[in-house]
Amino acid sequence: MKPSVVAIKQQEIFKFNARAKKIPGAVNMTVGEPNFHTPEHIKQAAIRAIEDDHTHYTVPEGDHELLGAVANYLHDKYGLNYDPETQIVATTGVTEGVFSAFNAILQAGDEVLIPSPSFTIYGPDADFNGAAPVYLDTSKTGFKVTPEALAEVFRTNPRIKIFLLNYPSNPTGVSYTEDELQALADVLKQHDVFVISDEIYSELTYSFKHVSFGNILPEQTILLNGLSKSHAMTGWRFGVVCGPAEVISQINKIHELATTSITSITQYAALEAYTNGYNDPAVMKEQYQVRRDALYEGLKELGFKCPTPDGAFYLFAKIPEDYEQDDVKFANELLDEEHLAILPGSFFGIGGEGHLRFSYAASMESINACIEKLHSFLGSRKKLANIEG
Repeated sequence: MKPSVVAIKQQEIFKFNARAKKIPGAVNMTVGEPNFHTPEHIKQAAIRAIEDDHTHYTVPEGDHELLGAVANYLHDKYGLNYDPETQIVATTGVTEGVFSAFNAILQAGDEVLIPSPSFTIYGPDADFNGAAPVYLDTSKTGFKVTPEALAEVFRTNPRIKIFLLNYPSNPTGVSYTEDELQALADVLKQHDVFVISDEIYSELTYSFKHVSFGNILPEQTILLNGLSKSHAMTGWRFGVVCGPAEVISQINKIHELATTSITSITQYAALEAYTNGYNDPAVMKEQYQVRRDALYEGLKELGFKCPTPDGAFYLFAKIPEDYEQDDVKFANELLDEEHLAILPGSFFGIGGEGHLRFSYAASMESINACIEKLHSFLGSRKKLANIEG
C-alpha cells in the first residue's frame, strides 16, 4: 500500500455527522450544503438531456458550448477573462479540482501554504503528493492572512509551491476586500508560487462585492469555482478550474486520468445554470442573510463571539470564556444531551480550538431550535458549576 495513502485519516467531520444522523430528531447544523432544491429550470434541462439521449462520453475538459457559457458567466459576474478553449476545465466538483491541480503541480518535498482554520481536504491532498502542508494560524488576525504574516512564512519556508486561498471561507465565513487581496498579491508576486483560489462561495458574499484573485494576480492564479453552493447543486458534482493555459493543460491530463470526463447530464444542467441561471443565487442569498443575522444575534446573546460573517453560510463561534474550552467535548456532549449537532472548530485545524462551526444552510425552524438547545445546554453547565462551587 502507498504510505501516503495509508497515513490519511478519515475526516472527523464525516464521522461526527454520521454519528449525528443516528440520533432520531437531532437538529443538524453541521452540513455544508444548501437546504434549497436545485432550481426547476436546471432540473428540466437535465431531464431533456436524458430524453434526447445525451448520455454518452464527452471530451475530458468539458463540452465546449458549456465552457463558453462558463467563461461568459465569470466575465459578467467578476470581470474575468478566460479562453474557454484553453483556460477552463470542468471537474467533478471543486474537490476534484483541488486534487487534480495538486497532482499536476506538486512534487515530493514541495510545501503547500494553507491558512488555518481551513476546510479539511487541502492538507491530505498535499500529503498524498509527498508535499508538506504548512499551516498559517490566522486566529489572531480575524481569521485572515495578513501580508506581514505571508511575507514571514515565505522567509522561513522557501519550498512553498502553492498558496491555498479559500474565500469566503469554510469554516469561518470571512472574506477579503479588493485592497486586502492586492496587499497579499504584492507579496506573492515576489515568489515562484501558484495561488489556488477556492472561490466556491463567491456568489454568497454579503458585506461587499466579491473580487476574484484571478483578476488580482492572473498569471499565478488557478481559480476554482462551481455550482454546488450558488445554485444548490451539491449532488450534481460540477466544478471548474481556470487559469493560465500552460498549467490548465497539465491539470486536464490528471483530470482525464481520474475521471475521463464529468457526466454528460450534469454538463447539460450546468449549461442551463450558466446560461439562464444568473439570478438564481440571489434568491437563496437573501434567505441566507436573514438566517445569518438570526443565528448571529442568538449566539451573541448567549455569549458567543464570531468573526464578521462576510460570506458563505457558516458562523465560527468562540465558546464563551466562562465555559470549558474543549470544543470536541462540548460538541459531543451537546449532541448527546440536546440532540444538537455542531462541528468542533478544532476539526478544521490550528486556530480552531475552542470554537464551533455552525452552518446556517438550514431552516429558520432549525436555527431557532439551535438557539433554544444551546441556551438549555449552557444553563445546565452553569447549574453544575454552581453546585461544584
